[in-house]
Amino acid sequence: MAKLQAIKTESTTQNEPVALSERAMDNLRFIRETMERSTHFTAVPGYGGMLMGVTAIAAAYIAHTQIYRRDWLVTWLVEACLAFAIGLLAMWQKSKLADTSLLSVPAKKFAFGFTPALICGIAITLGLWRFEHYEVMAPVWILLYGAAVVTGGAFSVRVIPVMGWIFMAIGAIGFALPAAYGDILMGASFGLTHIVFGAIIAKRFGG
Repeated sequence: MAKLQAIKTESTTQNEPVALSERAMDNLRFIRETMERSTHFTAVPGYGGMLMGVTAIAAAYIAHTQIYRRDWLVTWLVEACLAFAIGLLAMWQKSKLADTSLLSVPAKKFAFGFTPALICGIAITLGLWRFEHYEVMAPVWILLYGAAVVTGGAFSVRVIPVMGWIFMAIGAIGFALPAAYGDILMGASFGLTHIVFGAIIAKRFGG
């Protein structure tokens, strides 16, 4: 009996460091995730971003078939409203699942960083529409959206600003290409880029 008790005590002693190590790693992981949630906006939607990308590709095709430039502009404005609604709903759903608030300090910082470039985009679009400079709208939209993602993404996970810089690069390329490539670049940025980074966000940051 004494021998069996000694063996049992020795086995328990050998297992204790492993259990303590695993518990410590779990605690560190919990602390890190808690700190990230308190300082970073983590409700950026992955699956929602992918859906936004799909609708943008469809809009690029529809816009490219339009004969009149005003119909082309209406197509993209409808897509912008649809994408905004999808993004907002997806963020609300993700924040609800993660038990975080869209009115938290990180969320407000993300919004304040994201909004100014979008307001500039609206103002510039009105000016371009007034003077009928439709040919430069696509690269301007891509550039300003990229700037919004970079500045807002400074308060989010690291992959978000990377996506913004890619948008800005595509927008800059748009000024070097003929205006006929506008819809292709819109599909590549708002469509394909959103799908790729949406998949990355969904896989690494929980949907």
